[in-house]
Amino acid sequence: QVQLVESGGGLVQAGGSLRLSCVAYGNIFSINAMGWYRAAPGKQRELVADITDGGSTNYADSVKGRFTISRGNAKNTVYLQMNSLKPEDTGVYYCSARTRQDYWGQGTQVTVSS
Repeated sequence: QVQLVESGGGLVQAGGSLRLSCVAYGNIFSINAMGWYRAAPGKQRELVADITDGGSTNYADSVKGRFTISRGNAKNTVYLQMNSLKPEDTGVYYCSARTRQDYWGQGTQVTVSS
């Protein structure tokens, strides 16, 4: 079992920045990748970015060049640095951890005002 706790969401003006954090607890040695997904109002949850144990990263086209995903030294923490935020980045952001199954955090709200 893995538990994920997110923090760092909030309200920001367009062009601003936010940094999301997620800490994994439990059977963290079974985690082989972590990532961030978001659910915009009225839309399905979509991948924002993920990072493997080896450090390989993957980004949605809509956030490339603006968002950066990274993992902490202890590897049970994942961050999402979000710069040049746009109103369309608004949504609930969920941390994920991949083992033999996927685990999800409770979500943190990000609201970007125009």
